[in-house]
Amino acid sequence: MKKYILLGAISMPVLAAAQLADSTQRLVRMQGAINFRDAGGYATKDGKQVTWGKVYRSADVSHLTDADLQTFRNRHIISVIDFRGTKESAAAPDRLPEGTKYLLSPAGSDSLPNMQQMAAMIKQTGFLQTMYGSPSVKYYGERYRPLFQQLLTLPDTAAIMYHCTGGRDRTGMATALFLYALGVPQTTIEADFTASNVYLAPMHAQMFTMMSKATGMQPEQIKKEMELRPELLQSFFSALAAQYGTVENFMEKELGVGPKEVAILRSKYTK
Repeated sequence: MKKYILLGAISMPVLAAAQLADSTQRLVRMQGAINFRDAGGYATKDGKQVTWGKVYRSADVSHLTDADLQTFRNRHIISVIDFRGTKESAAAPDRLPEGTKYLLSPAGSDSLPNMQQMAAMIKQTGFLQTMYGSPSVKYYGERYRPLFQQLLTLPDTAAIMYHCTGGRDRTGMATALFLYALGVPQTTIEADFTASNVYLAPMHAQMFTMMSKATGMQPEQIKKEMELRPELLQSFFSALAAQYGTVENFMEKELGVGPKEVAILRSKYTK
């Protein structure tokens, strides 16, 4: 994995490369999972830092090894939220330490296109713009509310992890909302988001090849359509603001995170 991080960072914008510089601390080395990382360490606009070791994100965790399960325990992860759809999660159930609290939060995921449908949408371009834009806003409240409600009540000695299949889109939006609530600058949030392009490089290469065969498009064309870009998160936040007036209004109405709860989150997850 490390060689992909170093090679990928060369071609990434300076800010994203800087984000990857802390990967030895941020990236949790798992034998049976990729893109498993700590959301801590980022500076906030008011001069604080997001606390390390409290909030984790990941791709699929159905193949964790016994050693990985011990890593889970060592990091005091007591709760896991799964953003995959019902069939998607049933096809690859999470492997977690006994006693871990597990919650499936699938809103909108059961509506995601299959490979053939996705291939057709990619040919028309704009697949990810639809996923991050106004057509998907109706799912965000139901999908992400359980995460924020658990973040508000998570014991100080415990940690939480959330994931989807690739740990990049649904998981990336969740992380963006979490960091936004803590007052992390937008450019930093975008750098964390696009870093999945590097952490997932091996998986992306395989996925782009499969999509190329399904669409007849060149892998580079697929890559251009499917790589994560800052503009996607900008569309995500813009869609929330267009629907609710502000991102803060969305968070208060749909996630139950108003000014009082924001203060709680910042007290719990920054220092």
